Amino acid sequence: MTNVHVARVLHAIAILIVLTDVPPVAGGLQASGVAAQQPQALLERAVADFESGRIAESAAGFDALVKLLPSAAPQLWQRGITLYYAGRYADCRAQFELHRTVNPADVENAAWHFLCIARAESAVQARAALLPVGPDSRVPMRQIYEMFRGTLSPEQVLQAAGSQPAAQFYAQLYAGLYFEALRDDRRALAHITAAAADRYADAGGYMHTVAKVHLGILRQRGPLAR
Repeated sequence: MTNVHVARVLHAIAILIVLTDVPPVAGGLQASGVAAQQPQALLERAVADFESGRIAESAAGFDALVKLLPSAAPQLWQRGITLYYAGRYADCRAQFELHRTVNPADVENAAWHFLCIARAESAVQARAALLPVGPDSRVPMRQIYEMFRGTLSPEQVLQAAGSQPAAQFYAQLYAGLYFEALRDDRRALAHITAAAADRYADAGGYMHTVAKVHLGILRQRGPLAR
């Protein structure tokens, strides 16, 4: 999921705001720490909170946005990622199932859906519930999907990435996330650390921020919760 995807979400919400003529957020949200704002401002704040590692605040912002503008919910894959880090795995799963209705081909959506189920239940159950995808021409997305299916190893995904920085970044990120789903703390940390390297900032875009936030959480809490 790239910066292009972020721009598309902002554009889609801007259109929805025009079509629905949404009023400012009610004062009740101020009591929960979310300032009264228009939907686009809520989205931008929720994304900024996530980028700064303020996971609870980001989740609250996305929740406020969905409450204010329910028609935007299918577009909000960023919300699903925030919910994963907030430990709200059932909501996380539901968000990626909803996003599939507007983006059915996306491998990353299926991967995050897998991760939500794996953390809430097990990798075996997550694999059984793996969402189908369509053609995704980005290398190594097809191999990443096969890794989550259990038919390729993370090492094969890394090999398929070749020498292109973007492909290397996504291979490292999803290998790390996959190992987290398997509760392999050591290898998860190694690959997430690699994905969070500064040299991948341009190649990874928003997802590089995800890698950095993930690494910060790992460093704060030590071994992954089991």
